[in-house]
Amino acid sequence: MSTQSPAQTFPCQQCGAALLWDATKRAMSCPYCNFQQAMPMQAAAGAIREIPIEEGYRTAQRGLGTQVQTVNCQDCGATVNVGEGERTAKCAFCGSEKVLAVETDANAIRPESLVAFQVDKAAANKKFADWIKDLWFRPSNLKHMAKVQEMGGVYVPYWTFDAQLHSSWTAEAGYYYYETEWYETIENGEKVTKERQVQRTRWEPAWGQRSDFYDDVLICASKGLPPELVEKFSTFNTQGLVPYAPQYLAGWRAEAYAVDLPNAHSKGREKMVDSQYARCGRDVPGDTHRNLSVNNQFSRETFKHVLLPIWIAAYRYNEKVYRFLVNGQTGEVVGKAPWSFWKIFFFTVFCVAVIGVIGYLVQQNQANSQGSSKSSKPTMQKDEGQELQPKKSKKKKPADDEQELQPKDKAPSDDDEQELQPKKGKKSGALPPGLFRGQDGRLVAVPV
Repeated sequence: MSTQSPAQTFPCQQCGAALLWDATKRAMSCPYCNFQQAMPMQAAAGAIREIPIEEGYRTAQRGLGTQVQTVNCQDCGATVNVGEGERTAKCAFCGSEKVLAVETDANAIRPESLVAFQVDKAAANKKFADWIKDLWFRPSNLKHMAKVQEMGGVYVPYWTFDAQLHSSWTAEAGYYYYETEWYETIENGEKVTKERQVQRTRWEPAWGQRSDFYDDVLICASKGLPPELVEKFSTFNTQGLVPYAPQYLAGWRAEAYAVDLPNAHSKGREKMVDSQYARCGRDVPGDTHRNLSVNNQFSRETFKHVLLPIWIAAYRYNEKVYRFLVNGQTGEVVGKAPWSFWKIFFFTVFCVAVIGVIGYLVQQNQANSQGSSKSSKPTMQKDEGQELQPKKSKKKKPADDEQELQPKDKAPSDDDEQELQPKKGKKSGALPPGLFRGQDGRLVAVPV
C-alpha cells in the first residue's frame, strides 16, 4: 500500500496560503480567509481516457505529477507517499508506527481520473461512532476507542476495465415432469398402499450465444486494505470520475497501487468470465441445467487507473488490527470489530438459565394438573355411579295406594270385601252405610 500526499501547493489568490480540497464545499478552500476555488465535479464528454490494454505501458503517463516522499509500513507492507518534508508517525491503514523511508517508484502509472471526496471528516467520524454504538457483544471500551480514534481520508488506487465479451455456450437443459408412484406405508398399525407425484427431469441438449459489454469493472489495487472489506463496497459510482489533477490531493493522501496492471487485468477478466457464466446459465431453457460450457472471446479491452475516496479508522485490540471504512463518495460504511468473549459467555448462561426456569415451571404445572386429576377421579366415579344407578321410588302405604287407585263410586271387589272383613278373634263393628252381609257372608252393596 502506498499513500501519497503531494508536496506541490496551490496558493490562495487572496492571502497566499495553501489551498486545500474541502469535501464539504467540494472546492479548493483557504483555511484562513475562506476563499474558494471551484474544481470540476463532473467530467466533460470524452475527458476520461480509456487506454487500450495493449498500449497500457507504452502510452500511460508516469508518476503523480508532483514530488513526494515514500515510506513503507513494516507491519502491513503498505507503501505510503507523503509530501516532501512531511513526516508521518503512523501508517494510515493499520495504525502501526513502524514506518521507514524507501525510494519512490517514479515509473508508476499515473492515475487517469479520480472521484473527489464528498463526505467530510465530521460526517465520517459520526458514522464510525454510530456503527460502534449499534454493535452487540463487543468490548465495553470499544465505544471509548471510537471517540478518540481519528478517521483518515485516503485516495485508494483502483483499476477499471472495459471489454466486449462474446460467448458461445452448450449445456443440457432439464425439463421437469411428474409421474405417479405407488408406495406402502403403515397407518394405524396397518399396511396401506398410497400414491404420490414424483418429480422427474428430462434432459435435452441446448446451445446458444450472447454478446455483452462490461464497463468499469473495479479491481482494488490496495495492499493496506483487506479484500474482504473492500469487496463489500457496492456504491462507488464511476460516473462521478473527473480527470486527475494534483489539486484534488491537496491536504489528502493517495495510496500508490500495489497490484500492477497485468495482475489486475487477470483479475478483471476473471470477474467478467464469472459474470458471463451466470448470464449464459440464465439463457439455458427449461427448468434447470447441467454441464454448462462457455467459450468467451474478449475484444475492445481498455483500462483506467483511478483513485477512489475512502475514510479509514484503523485500531488495534488485543494486538490485532481492525478497520472501519466509509465511502468518501456515498457515505456507505463497512467494518470489522472484535467480539467480547465474556459478554457472549454470560449471555449464553443467561439464556440457558431462562430456558431452564421455563422448563421447570412447565413441568411443575403439568405435575399439578395430573395431581388434581387423580384426586378428583374417585368423586367422579361416585357421581357416575349415582347417575347410572336407577333411583329407588319410595313405597307408599297400601291404604294410600287404595285410596289413590280406587275410583270413586266403584263397587268394592272381593279383595275389598276380604280386607273389610274383621279379623278372627276380634269383635266386628257396624257395617258402613250401604253395605250388608248376605247369608253366605259376602258383603253386598246396596244403593242408599
